[in-house]
Amino acid sequence: MPRIHLGNWAEDVVRWLTNHFSWLFDFLSTVVNGMYNGVEWLLGGPSPLLMAAILAVIALWMRGLPAGVLAFLGFALIDSVAQWDEAMKSLSLVIVSAVIALVLAVPLGIWAAGRRSASAVIRPVLDVMQTLPAFVYLIPAIIFFSLGTVPAVIATIVFAMPVGVRMTELGIRQVDPELVEAAEAFGTPPGRTLLRVQLPLALPTIMAGVNQVIMLALSMVVIGGMVGAEGLGSTVFGAISQVDIGLGFEGGISVVILAIYLDRITGALGDQVSPLGRRALAMARSRVSTHGFAVLRYRPRPAVGLSAVVILALVAGGIGAFSGNGDSTAPTTASTNVGHGKAVKIGSFNWDESIASANLWKEVLDERGYKAQVNTYDPGAAFTGLASGNFDYLTDAWLPTTHASYMKQYGKNYTDLGTWYDKTSLEVSVPSYVKGIKTMADLKGKASEFDGKIIGIEPGAGEMKLLNSTVLPGYGLDKEYKLVASSTAGMLAELKRDYAQHKPVAVVLWSPHWAYSTYQMTKLTDPKGLWGPGDSIHNIANKTSATQLPQVSTWMKNSHMTEPQLSSLEADIQAAGQGNTTAGVKKWMKANPGTVDKMAPVAS
Repeated sequence: MPRIHLGNWAEDVVRWLTNHFSWLFDFLSTVVNGMYNGVEWLLGGPSPLLMAAILAVIALWMRGLPAGVLAFLGFALIDSVAQWDEAMKSLSLVIVSAVIALVLAVPLGIWAAGRRSASAVIRPVLDVMQTLPAFVYLIPAIIFFSLGTVPAVIATIVFAMPVGVRMTELGIRQVDPELVEAAEAFGTPPGRTLLRVQLPLALPTIMAGVNQVIMLALSMVVIGGMVGAEGLGSTVFGAISQVDIGLGFEGGISVVILAIYLDRITGALGDQVSPLGRRALAMARSRVSTHGFAVLRYRPRPAVGLSAVVILALVAGGIGAFSGNGDSTAPTTASTNVGHGKAVKIGSFNWDESIASANLWKEVLDERGYKAQVNTYDPGAAFTGLASGNFDYLTDAWLPTTHASYMKQYGKNYTDLGTWYDKTSLEVSVPSYVKGIKTMADLKGKASEFDGKIIGIEPGAGEMKLLNSTVLPGYGLDKEYKLVASSTAGMLAELKRDYAQHKPVAVVLWSPHWAYSTYQMTKLTDPKGLWGPGDSIHNIANKTSATQLPQVSTWMKNSHMTEPQLSSLEADIQAAGQGNTTAGVKKWMKANPGTVDKMAPVAS
């Protein structure tokens, strides 16, 4: 069969849309960002326990006293594991995505229910939207809307909207046709028939669709964290990348609490808006006083519940809960305040040296009067975002080999600020208890010890491509060993499990990496030099940022770290624990006085 270049056609379409409709994408980005910021301000403004009380009152109103108590305890648990801010950001993303998805889905469902031809056209589109992997949506979303919340919202809308369309269409089609005919026989216009007959009777099914749209939107939270969307997705993504079981559980349990709360509230809302549901609720209230455990079944009337929510919201405003936390940045002396509050955005990956270097620069720049911000992305998204100007600097470009493909694709938009760490190395490593294997050549004939596998990382990583195409064939290992593609987190999990069991395992690693300080490992030497001379780690800047922030660019050009410095910085950040990166960096800076003056010198 001849090769059909669907991928090239897709790229051409995306390029054409970007060139001709960038104004539309900018407008949509502004609208979505405005909606998200507004919702996040409302949810994240009050103190955590006060906001938990407001959400608990809503649960009490909708589902009764046990639901209200459990809701408060659940949100208090989220606050106690230091995930409150992230949870409110995720909740904001879900609300914005679900609202937009439903605004689009319900009219489409009504249209499809009324016209067979429309249903026939819409159905295959919905099939594609539902079954195409969500990761695929993120690629054009990043190009159209850059990094951050907006591409996550757009991808979530595309993923969640089909079920809203289908359930709306199903609900209206299930309405008894004789009722519709009766309404038409009495001269009721089609619009009033829809509003007075079809929609009220279809509400239970439509509300089930609303519930599923919200659940699907919440399921996209973690994927959104890969493209810079803040919230629990970023927390879980970071935990996955660093194999942090504790942080992953805390982020995961927070997602579960949000999911249960939203599921129960939307389910109860369906009862409130449905005529049959309201009748059932009225009957339940009438039986409260005549049966035992009445207090457990108590639910305030809508006016009482709404009044309680309003009172708590007014209390939140009255105590200044919406005034923000203020600027906690330490004061900068006039002689060293060269930044004058100018914003500097730094990108990083969930790689230890990337997190360490980016956050070190944040603290240094804050000391010099800048307002620095660090955001973590997937590597591909980070290089794309830097090229499009979503942030100013990236401190972890491995050149000339590992990230060469990104430099080839986006290099014209970058300014290479030079090397700050030299030299890195790529390697296959085995635990030191595996005897008799010191070089890549020593693996020959010993595949049975390793189950014929070398545990790799992401299939698109430059190291994996080089190992597959050059290193394994060069040592005659390509027929004997299978390179298992997984993820960095998966590789580290496999190493941890096998190391604990004292089992032979060969993994793809690189230096610098914290695994060498955690485990006793043997780097397999490369007598033939097939891995190449090794990379250096570079600071790179967006072309525009390099000229608009000349002082910062100059500092980064002249920066350098040694292996002991970088290793100790990573160790302090690891010791501080996830979520306490700043504390780890400050501890290291305290142990290394003069760091700010060395990295960012200013005239006295």
